[in-house]
Amino acid sequence: MNKKLVLLFVFTTILYQLHGQIPNQQHYICTRTIGQLSIDGKLDEESWQKATWTEKFVDIEGDLKPKPLYETRAKMLWDDDYFYIAAKIYEPHIWATLTERDAVIFQDNDFEVFIDPDGDTHKYYEFEINALGTIWDLMLGKPYRDGGPVINAWDIRGLKKGIQIEGTLNDPSDEDDFWTVELAFPWKVLKEAARRTPKGGDQWKVNFSRVNWRVDAGATYSKAKDPATGKRYPEFNWVWSPQGAINMHMPENWGIVQFSMKDAGTTNIEYQTPDGEPIKYLLRKVYYAQRKFYRTNKRYATDLKELDIPDIDTDQAKKISLGATFSQFEAIHVSDNGDTWHIIQDGKVWRTNRK
Repeated sequence: MNKKLVLLFVFTTILYQLHGQIPNQQHYICTRTIGQLSIDGKLDEESWQKATWTEKFVDIEGDLKPKPLYETRAKMLWDDDYFYIAAKIYEPHIWATLTERDAVIFQDNDFEVFIDPDGDTHKYYEFEINALGTIWDLMLGKPYRDGGPVINAWDIRGLKKGIQIEGTLNDPSDEDDFWTVELAFPWKVLKEAARRTPKGGDQWKVNFSRVNWRVDAGATYSKAKDPATGKRYPEFNWVWSPQGAINMHMPENWGIVQFSMKDAGTTNIEYQTPDGEPIKYLLRKVYYAQRKFYRTNKRYATDLKELDIPDIDTDQAKKISLGATFSQFEAIHVSDNGDTWHIIQDGKVWRTNRK
């Protein structure tokens, strides 16, 4: 296994053991549009004006790193046909070079969208766009840590996109203000990984990321290098809902979007804490502990007592049963209301027996 992935698994295991749930996990109430939107990046329609901004983006590692140098926020709306997302990205040097679809867009400064409709961490979407409007859209069967696969040939048919730049693109002789991204994702495509198009009250796991590179502004833009080492500075990763590690492919850590049937501008809509979320995080602790146990013992544990999971709630642990072979495991939690939650070795989590 790649050494970086091993370190990531160890770090994330510690994160779950310390916190038990995702710290600072964000949520957003997504309201309905008022009239039609023109997807041009201007965000001047009544719906966008009334829609609320998310919290300012933070570093992908959360409180482990300083606050971002430049501000980023997003908004969301929906109607019967589209899931609308907009972002305002402050940047004194707006540049982009990639023009080919499905290029690795985060090699430029970019804005990224991640969507897991049913919250099971499997079969989710990734979308990236730069200031030129060049996109990379793909579907992942599973996170990279669980073996993928990555379906790079998947396209968001019917996508609408718009870019607006307050400044000058690729001109290092001046300083810019910000650029906006406006996107319309068709439900008929997104529902490929969902049970159905959302209804009022439904909740989807969503996150946004912004990759930002330090640049030198000479005759042209170039990625800045550390003068002490001569190596290029690593990119910044700024996100809506922090991951706790430099890895966007941890869908369990993404924010939660709750869809409302109310029109944009409606206030005092109650956010509902997701049913079963604490149980899912408890099972995720077992998942990471099993990953760690397997690396040492070349098998999965068949009893929770074999796993080193500090601070696990004793009463909740009694409700977990564990079964394993040399290559697979399943942890099952039976709640007091009869709901049964499952997690298996590839990280998929789901519920049965829902009343």
